[in-house]
Amino acid sequence: MKKHFIAGSLAAATAIVVTGCTPPGGTDDKSGSDGSVLNIGWNEAFRSMNDMTMDGNAVANTIVAYMSNDNFKYYDDELELHDGALGEVEKVSEDPLKVKYTFGEDANWSDGTPVDAADLALTWAARSQHFNTVDDNRDDDGTLQDNPDGTVFFDSSAVGAPLIDDFPEISEDGKSLTFTYSKPFADWETEFGLGAYGSGVPAHIVAKNALGTTDPQEGKEAILDAIESNDKTALSKISNFWNTGFDFTSMPENKDLLVHNGPYEITDFEEGQYLTLSRDEDYTGPVEPKIDTVTIRYNGDPMAMVQAIENGEVDLTQPQSTADVLSAAEKLQDVSILPGEDATFEHVDLTFDNNGPFDPASYGGDEDAALKVRQAFLKTLPRQEIIDRLIKPLNKEAEVRDSFNQAPDSPLYDDIVAESGISEYDEVDIDGAKKLLDEAGAEAPSVRFLYDNTNARRSQLFALIKESAEKAGFKVEDAGDVNWGTRLGDGTYDASLFGWALSTTAVTESDSYYRKGALNNYSGYDNKDLTKTLDEMLVTIDPDKQASLAEDVEKQLVDDAFGLPLFQHPSLTIHGDKVSNVSTTTLDPSMFWNYWEWETN
Repeated sequence: MKKHFIAGSLAAATAIVVTGCTPPGGTDDKSGSDGSVLNIGWNEAFRSMNDMTMDGNAVANTIVAYMSNDNFKYYDDELELHDGALGEVEKVSEDPLKVKYTFGEDANWSDGTPVDAADLALTWAARSQHFNTVDDNRDDDGTLQDNPDGTVFFDSSAVGAPLIDDFPEISEDGKSLTFTYSKPFADWETEFGLGAYGSGVPAHIVAKNALGTTDPQEGKEAILDAIESNDKTALSKISNFWNTGFDFTSMPENKDLLVHNGPYEITDFEEGQYLTLSRDEDYTGPVEPKIDTVTIRYNGDPMAMVQAIENGEVDLTQPQSTADVLSAAEKLQDVSILPGEDATFEHVDLTFDNNGPFDPASYGGDEDAALKVRQAFLKTLPRQEIIDRLIKPLNKEAEVRDSFNQAPDSPLYDDIVAESGISEYDEVDIDGAKKLLDEAGAEAPSVRFLYDNTNARRSQLFALIKESAEKAGFKVEDAGDVNWGTRLGDGTYDASLFGWALSTTAVTESDSYYRKGALNNYSGYDNKDLTKTLDEMLVTIDPDKQASLAEDVEKQLVDDAFGLPLFQHPSLTIHGDKVSNVSTTTLDPSMFWNYWEWETN
């Protein structure tokens, strides 16, 4: 086996000391708040430590992984990008673009194994899709299957990772890694190491469980060797474990799944009820949280969360905001309410590839017929009524959101809206919808509608949408499900209602929603012209050209009746007087962004 760095000597190697990095939570106080406990209310339960997979990509997972692992970069509540605790990211060459990641000397996994290049190289391999031998590996029900021997499928994607063609350059001690991009990439600084993981899941744990390599150093070597030599047999096993091996919904028997590199560790997990994080006294990094134990308690009912605050069962929560929730919270004593508007927006997406009413396959491959049925359904969406009845009581200035990819305060928003053609859906048009269905030869199409039926506002949204669509002749089936997140992309529904939570300000953020096989493309949408536009956006640095391409993307989505944006989420952060230093950001991980600054009184 080729040796990529000094085997067995990483912990004792002379590491590169990172300078100029201001890690979060750095403090001289090593004690924290002894015995301090914080209870947090959240609406969806954790299900995976790997939030980089299509199935694991959820805020409920990100917030836990974010507190359990250090990163290279993070955003504050003003959307300023800061250096994280894991190490340093630097651009070392412009042409070709080369980006170097250097891990800090004190960056270690909780089992004592150093965090290093092998971990990040595995993340690149998994997210680049370069090593996949099939486009997907799901059964007819949408369930991800184990790869057969020799078949490789990593259930993930990214925007910039595919632009890295060559195996990275790795330092002798394994503490730095340099990627060379094949093309310019505007968002190189945030492509890796931002958010929940700064390195990815631990490579040596993947090797142990996928390849049976128990020695951590040998495991790292095995992972790197498999990637560099494109060993399909090994990569098949590696991708199997990477895809689903870190999934669990209660305390796992395999303690390997709990290995982390941040200040908190999972110490208790009762399925569907709560998850407890405790300060890891063996943590070697610079982050010093001030609270010893954080328990996240799960309940999809926002009114129940307000009740939990009143009863003292929960100290901090960020429920979905409704007028009733706000009114109930305002009646509580000794409670702080932080209203606002976040970057999450609600939207309706239609499914293109499940033999349902919006799939051309249902009409003998007739694209035009399927398009007319999609357009007809969108014409029935009562977007203004939704704003007036459900959102304006919380935000009097609320308006319908008319862009898929730009928030209303974006400088690109007005031009995009003017050019996209979305004004066709400004008002409900029942007669127009009936006419389109008649032209398509679609009589009473049945639409299975997926949403979170434990969420009060989404239940109200569904009721309004169902009532309006059925006036045009659609039959709308209630496919509401508390586990809706696990069903995204599985083909068992025809329309869905949920929110996109942005995690970065990167201009290429939207790529993963519309590219075939991309991480967030749950609709099965595939338009070759739009893909070409996305390809051009990846390598376009000029702001004016970026704006023009953004307009092209939006117009194509409207022309294809991809779905419709509805509204920007109002945010509501509620906490009792027990906790202080709480704020929120308009990016995932929301109010968890500064967990190390939280204090209990």
